Amino acid sequence: MAYTIGVDYGTLSGRAVVVRVSDGEEVGAAVHEYRHGVIKSTLPATGQQLKPDWALQDPEDYLDVLRTAVPEAVRAAGIDPSEVVGIATDFTACTVLPVLNDGTPLCRTPEFGTRPHAYVKLWKHHAAQPQADRITELAHRRGEPWIDRYGGKISSEWQFAKALQVLEEDPEVYAATERWIEAADWIVWQLCGRETRNACTAGYKGIHQDGAYPSKDYLAELNPGFADFADTRLAHPISALGERAGGLTAEAAGWTGLPEGIAVAIGNVDAHVTSPAAKAVGEGQMLLVMGTSTCHVMNGVELKAVPGICGVVDGGIMAGLYGYEAGQSGVGDIFGWYVDSVGQSHDELSRPAAEQPAGAHGLIALDWQSGNRSVLVDHHLSGVIAGLTLATRPFEIYKALIEATAYGTRKIIETFEAAGVPVTELVAAGGLKRNPLVMQIYADVLRRPFGVATSEQAPALGSAIHAAVAAGAYPDVATAAEAMGRMEPSVWTPDTANADVYDRLYAEYEELHDYFGRTSGTLHRLRRIRNEAL
Repeated sequence: MAYTIGVDYGTLSGRAVVVRVSDGEEVGAAVHEYRHGVIKSTLPATGQQLKPDWALQDPEDYLDVLRTAVPEAVRAAGIDPSEVVGIATDFTACTVLPVLNDGTPLCRTPEFGTRPHAYVKLWKHHAAQPQADRITELAHRRGEPWIDRYGGKISSEWQFAKALQVLEEDPEVYAATERWIEAADWIVWQLCGRETRNACTAGYKGIHQDGAYPSKDYLAELNPGFADFADTRLAHPISALGERAGGLTAEAAGWTGLPEGIAVAIGNVDAHVTSPAAKAVGEGQMLLVMGTSTCHVMNGVELKAVPGICGVVDGGIMAGLYGYEAGQSGVGDIFGWYVDSVGQSHDELSRPAAEQPAGAHGLIALDWQSGNRSVLVDHHLSGVIAGLTLATRPFEIYKALIEATAYGTRKIIETFEAAGVPVTELVAAGGLKRNPLVMQIYADVLRRPFGVATSEQAPALGSAIHAAVAAGAYPDVATAAEAMGRMEPSVWTPDTANADVYDRLYAEYEELHDYFGRTSGTLHRLRRIRNEAL
């Protein structure tokens, strides 16, 4: 019997799942919580206070997942490690770090271990918004052909904005950076001993389109010191998803307890790798990976310009198709923040919220506590709640926040369809698919049924599917997905009466969305005042 292992690197933990190659049965799993978690207030090495909107990580946490979760998952599966034929990984993105030519993270060097910019910049590091704004403005001014592939805006979450921030705020760290690499590729480097670059992160997060990065002239106009960034720190052959990156090294075999030389698959992103796990790989099948944030990914046969999306990439999800991505920076994070703030559990708030008729709370919220990823692409926006009275109760605000994230998804879907990219089916994956209140509200707001990925560890299963392809068990990812993926269609269906109310509320959401997101500078000014006061 042959097995593969998928390792899913999330925001707070990494999880490993052992999967049977023949049918996708998950036979063992283990989770390892990151020791350092998200570093957002002080740098552990020095106690140095970090500025607002920073979010760092320590790459040693990622290696600990290999040392701990992988062998634990194999033990839980009760299989002989010799039966494992491949391993694959996925990461939250854009999670990126500066390293030396041999892959050593700068934060692990004596010279730079106390410098914040030498650490991993997590996807939710939003402090590079000024750089992102300049990248976008200059691209439009010069008529750069790649800007439309990203909905007209480059995000502060992505590689170029974060690297430009390093150059401009700590030029010594930038000068010492020999390679600027996604964690998704760095962990594969640690497993197989050679640097690779995957088509997914290069395309969506690294502005790699039509075989090239932005030109040297363009980068020099951003900052003369940035001119050779792509040539010196990014340039590398791009590998297709599902390819074999190499064989497991002796050192990595020692960490994991797996056989040396087994297939290591090219790296991937957690949302995109979930598509085959959920059998959502066909044209128009939109997968919503719903967790701390939500990623909306979908394949299409035609290349279209869709305003405000995260990107469209040839082969970004599946070879031979255009992969589209959009997203919301805060979803589960927003619900968790509110639960922590009021001191009540999700269950305590969900029960009365589910019993209350749609619209009865009289509230509209904007889901921007972590900024707006799509379709405004502005991480200096912030949340809004309108309609509060002295009679408003905590569960009503909780429900309004859930509804706000559903409205945000509706905005994304409508933007796709207005651009000529039809959405024919919705499939949910991620932790929030287990919340009945959330899923019913989404079905009602969107007026569409929802299928559900049945795996509780869908990204890890998706990685295991890619590992099976890399090991030669299947000819391609689509074939492996058919055999190993799992999805139950139309689990949640809309309530027509609720949907009618939500149509009216969504119209109010759109008005606030455009006022605060496009017309008024109020939210930006509030952020500036806050930053000046800190």
